[in-house]
Amino acid sequence: MRGGWDLSDKARALVHVVEDDAAVARLISSTLERFGYRSAVFPTGGEFLRQLRTQAPDLAILDLGLPDMDGMEVLQQLRSRHRFGLLIATGRDDTHDRVMGLELGADDYVVKPFEPRELIARVRSILRRYQPEPATGAQPPDTAHFAGWTFERATHRLVSPEGVEDTLSLAESQLLIAFLERPNQILSREQLLAGRDVCALDRSIDLRVSRLRKRFEQGGHSGKFIKTVYGAGYLLAATVSWS
Repeated sequence: MRGGWDLSDKARALVHVVEDDAAVARLISSTLERFGYRSAVFPTGGEFLRQLRTQAPDLAILDLGLPDMDGMEVLQQLRSRHRFGLLIATGRDDTHDRVMGLELGADDYVVKPFEPRELIARVRSILRRYQPEPATGAQPPDTAHFAGWTFERATHRLVSPEGVEDTLSLAESQLLIAFLERPNQILSREQLLAGRDVCALDRSIDLRVSRLRKRFEQGGHSGKFIKTVYGAGYLLAATVSWS
């Protein structure tokens, strides 16, 4: 134990810090290393993206105000090719930036200045979402069938009733699996966020549900089987079978 945290689960996870402010980068890097993580600092988006050709991290902490390119562009490029944890840490506190960052696939968003322990809590939470499921003797069913759609748990592949294929992000897949495992049940925001604390200002789950609905609406389909139950949460109104 160090600083009240158990370091055994992700003690050697590699975190890339994409930050052009040297003082802020040192603070984040030293905090990560103090809690047992490895870190590498990249002052530009270009350097970070080039590094991904040879080594991807377990998680990246991305500033939006980079000197060579906008952080949203970096986010868009990496999400089209890579699947690892992503935390936006920026001085921008505009709601539009928060919404866009989550829409483009960020796992979380924190505004500077922030407490080091808050940063570590968010890092730990994201890393847990990307941790592989422990091997067991019996594997859960892999493919879900619902409302004419097919979803493959292992590959995140979503197939429309007409056979059009799409690949969901990890966050979208986790959300859809939560619905598919408990169809026709009202799920609260806390349940859909897998235990993360939810406050009145944290609407990230609403944004993710909206993004998932848009996946189903492509090609003239309707995503209305994901229903909003006002004051309670969300519900998948469909019969689900697994194979």
